[in-house]
Amino acid sequence: MSVAGALVSASQPTPPLPKVKFQGLEITRLIVGSNPLYGYSHFNSILDRMMREWMTQDRRIALLHRAEECGINTWQVHYNDPTIEDLKRYRAEGGRMHWLLLADFELMTNWKLLPEVARLNPIGIAHHGNRTDQRFRSGQRSVVRDFIKAVHDAGVPAGVSTHNPAVIEYIEEHGWDVDYYMTCMYRITRTPEEARKEFGEAPVGEMYMERDPERMCEVVRKTRKACFAFKVLGAGRHINRPEQLERAFRFVLTHIKPQDAIIVGMFPRYKDEVRENVELVSRILSSTAT
Repeated sequence: MSVAGALVSASQPTPPLPKVKFQGLEITRLIVGSNPLYGYSHFNSILDRMMREWMTQDRRIALLHRAEECGINTWQVHYNDPTIEDLKRYRAEGGRMHWLLLADFELMTNWKLLPEVARLNPIGIAHHGNRTDQRFRSGQRSVVRDFIKAVHDAGVPAGVSTHNPAVIEYIEEHGWDVDYYMTCMYRITRTPEEARKEFGEAPVGEMYMERDPERMCEVVRKTRKACFAFKVLGAGRHINRPEQLERAFRFVLTHIKPQDAIIVGMFPRYKDEVRENVELVSRILSSTAT
């Protein structure tokens, strides 16, 4: 199968990625995300469909192996039947990356699945960000807290994913037993009413405000818990020019804590995005090391 040359091994080795400690493990500060693998573009339905049509299971598995080959040692993925099938195939083919699970679909409603999922050895299970924000907005915070307890009861580190810095502030203030956070750089879950109250008008589609990364990173730096920053590139809105791409990476990497990491989705149809991202993140972290 041809993959546009994007997943072909390069002759030159990639630079090593710095690692951080997490729950007794060492994980790379660049984690491969999953939205492009399963057609979640956060842009429009046409791009969603294009991603799904191109990203066959063979190409998804090839991307995971390429990520591991380039030095990434952790994969973040949401829970669904296709993703679990991919995980099992990747493992059967010798894949060794850690996997960080974002609870979704059936796992959000049927917590009895948690012990079964725990047997697949995720390094953490987080409450889904959209569901977190919805539940906090509707006064159902206790459901999120109960989910964390259920994950711990299954013997797995528990996290909370969110797009809203206020969620983290609340959890920290009330001393919840959370092991880590997944922190979106853009508060895309603002309701139209919230947007109008904050900015005087509502967007068409998802909201990506230029200062949202500042607002989230400020909260990330205040918590001692590990944070995994995602939508670093604004769901592809920062990839049009090399300097724009580097600026987005550099801002987040220099404004989160040294023990934090970033999650980046990759779609290597046209170029070797995996290698490009590894080289760029390695260079930025090397230049900022003290």
